[in-house]
Amino acid sequence: MIELVFLCITAAVIWKLYQWSRAPHDAPLRSVTLCLLSAALSYPLAMPSGAAVVDAVAGNGTAKLLQNVLLLLTVYFLTCFYLYSADEQAGRRRARREAVVVAIVAVAITMAMESVPHDVFASSFATADMKIPQIAFFYGCAGLYLMYALGVAGRWTFLYARMSRRPHATGLWMAAIGLSAMAVACAVRAVMVAIRWRGGAVPQALTAGVAFLLMVSILLFVAGVTYPGARARVASLRLWLRHRRDYRRLAPLWQLLSQAYPGNVLRPASATLRDRWRARGVHRRYHRRIVECRDGLVDISPYLVDNAEDTEALDLEPAELAKRLRQAVSTIGKDALMTRQAVPLAMPEGDDREADVRQLIAVADALRLSA
Repeated sequence: MIELVFLCITAAVIWKLYQWSRAPHDAPLRSVTLCLLSAALSYPLAMPSGAAVVDAVAGNGTAKLLQNVLLLLTVYFLTCFYLYSADEQAGRRRARREAVVVAIVAVAITMAMESVPHDVFASSFATADMKIPQIAFFYGCAGLYLMYALGVAGRWTFLYARMSRRPHATGLWMAAIGLSAMAVACAVRAVMVAIRWRGGAVPQALTAGVAFLLMVSILLFVAGVTYPGARARVASLRLWLRHRRDYRRLAPLWQLLSQAYPGNVLRPASATLRDRWRARGVHRRYHRRIVECRDGLVDISPYLVDNAEDTEALDLEPAELAKRLRQAVSTIGKDALMTRQAVPLAMPEGDDREADVRQLIAVADALRLSA
């Protein structure tokens, strides 16, 4: 479960770093990116193998201290995101005050750790001796600040979710539930610290349940933060795949018409290998092919009309139109029929672009089958 959460956070960090590189002066985006980055850096320290490596180099308890400081930074940057989103100028002043609070908490838990032998911090939260005041203060102080910051961020997220529309509202609701669940888990852990500090016992099942709630809520929060962007990327990928497929399906019609009228072939904007796979390049070639096919049909249409037919509109089935197109190509330039007017070919039933493309693809498929 921890590995799954870490993988999701890492993917979210990579995506946000890319967005931040595109908009380096966007303060809310910067805050979200640093929030996820701090969370991602804290996760290896929460794993036994990662903590063992850090403790072996810097001493027992160092990994735990760094992990908690990074968690404090995570919720701090999350708070900054909402502050900057509401009012960047006022948010900057509030962010400075919040930074002072975070610094005080970080210094306080560091002093608590330094005041006792580091070996006492070698155990986990579930097995730590909370009767030692420094350990209880360490976990309690950090947990209370996390509860405060997560609770405030969760309330703001609920407010934004109620004012937003899907898909952003869906992501905000997921993030709000995740933040609220994390705040509840931190509150329960603070109560557990107080109970254990006074010598009471906490059921192991409750400790494991709170840890599981934290993991699930973090995963839900990360999913909510990345949901709108991920959904947009999926929609963009589906459009890219469809345009690339339709571009290839139009090839028989385009090849026939471009051989007959090479002057209709538009000059490509770029011919690099990278452009062939980029979304912009794929969409550009797709729309250019549609225009070239339509221009070719207009030019060749007089050759498809005989004197007995209506020259205002030529309504032919795709198979019959494909047959006549092949015949017309062989007669271009051999007959003086420029007095005939061009007629619409393969006209769609609707007036939208998708219906137009479907008609062209139907003719191209008929040409492919008759080849």
